[in-house]
Amino acid sequence: MNARGARRLLARHPWVYRSDVVEAPARPGLYPVFHRGRFLALAVVNPRSEITVRAYAWRPGDPWAALLDRLEAALAARAADRAARPEGARRLVHAEGDFLPGLVVDEYAGHLVATVNTAALEARLDDLLGRLIERLEPRGVLLKNDSRGRAAEGLPRYVRPAYGEVPEPLWFREGARWLAAHPRTGQKTGAFLDQRENRLYAAGLAARHRPRRVLDAFAYQGAFAVQLAPFAEEVVLLDRSREALDAAARVFRKNRLPEPKSVEANAFDYLRAAAGRGERYDLVVLDPPSFARRRADLERAYRAYKEINLRAMALLPPGGLLLTASCSYHLEEPLFLAMLREAAGDAGGSFRLLARRGQAWDHPVLVNVPETGYLKFAALEALG
Repeated sequence: MNARGARRLLARHPWVYRSDVVEAPARPGLYPVFHRGRFLALAVVNPRSEITVRAYAWRPGDPWAALLDRLEAALAARAADRAARPEGARRLVHAEGDFLPGLVVDEYAGHLVATVNTAALEARLDDLLGRLIERLEPRGVLLKNDSRGRAAEGLPRYVRPAYGEVPEPLWFREGARWLAAHPRTGQKTGAFLDQRENRLYAAGLAARHRPRRVLDAFAYQGAFAVQLAPFAEEVVLLDRSREALDAAARVFRKNRLPEPKSVEANAFDYLRAAAGRGERYDLVVLDPPSFARRRADLERAYRAYKEINLRAMALLPPGGLLLTASCSYHLEEPLFLAMLREAAGDAGGSFRLLARRGQAWDHPVLVNVPETGYLKFAALEALG
């Protein structure tokens, strides 16, 4: 590779783009990477991909053995959590965050859902699955290989069982509540585990503040709302998907909670209209999808985030709480906070920042790889 690519690896950023690769193997695989004869790293390499090199180890050695060492380290880091919460859910492998490029493995109450997004690991899929099954003894394994990113690696998209049985939905415990993952039909691996600790934080906040009315916007399957419901008089779930709202209602029934009010609508339209009607909610959750999948989308995304936060702030009485998040990597935390500051100014109110949080601990963030830290979460209190 050229000098620019070498500098990236020496700075411990694992990605080298095709334009910086001087010569690459003809086939995807696990290879040592050199610059002018100097060893730099062991890497997942695919000459077809724009990100041609994805490094995972910085010492010479057998590439496959080094990758298995990384896998073992990731599983060992979660071993205590698995033992303490066998009915819970967790991320066992977080791709580059665990130095395992393109590999994600989530566990739901003893069932594994795995995603492979690199051609080199797809070629070793049977060996990887064998190691996971031997090491973890799961009840079942599902391959959720349907992401758009596979096309860049020249891989087909599919979902199929690989071992045992994986039911749909998969029920798992989060704190005192049951939640449902839909690994075959849902987003990601079936649920959003990166928000797990933020949902439990929200439950603690609601237990102290006892909000009368709660609005969960972009509710999806009600994972935030079901944590808040025991401490509120009324819960409103807002989502544009009737299927998601119906799934959320089943989660409430599973937890023997009163049926929430469900609103099938565009969140932007609903928040604007609710503010115009003078409605009030004591706690509002905003957990939208990513508005900026590319850096070119950032300006438009900033405006969208500001719009929904401004409208949500207008719904809060003094003492009301806003729990707001962004999973857009390109909207970095300083910009996220600047957006909230502008929204608060336009809303004409003062807001106290109660907490700044990120993704769950089992979604590790590497300082050298800012792309691994994507989730921003803030808790605000309206002061009037």
